Amino acid sequence: MDDSPPAVNDAQDLKIWFDGACPLCKREIAFMKRLDKAGRINFVDVSGDEDPSCPIDQAQLLARFHGQENGQIVSGAAAFAAMWRAIPLLRPLGIMARNRWVLAGLERAYVIFLKVRPQLQKLAR
Repeated sequence: MDDSPPAVNDAQDLKIWFDGACPLCKREIAFMKRLDKAGRINFVDVSGDEDPSCPIDQAQLLARFHGQENGQIVSGAAAFAAMWRAIPLLRPLGIMARNRWVLAGLERAYVIFLKVRPQLQKLAR
């Protein structure tokens, strides 16, 4: 008889909120879902209804990428890095992003992306 505890689904450890109405976001998340073969990430589309379990206002969720890693809210590049760490193929990138200088550089790139996102969304439709 096996007395070991049942396997835990790590999806509860990482939740990613995304804008499913954004063509770029939808493609990115579809790609991440394909890479997340173990199903460790709980992806939540917030483009329609608010997620009642989320402590962040829906407008903020739609304006910037957010996640919750082990109970802690992360956003921007830190949310991407958390997602990468959950996917074995991308884990080295996520681990590198724990370095404050690397994360700061990724965050600067993300802020630039946010400025051009509206134009890119038009092209992606």
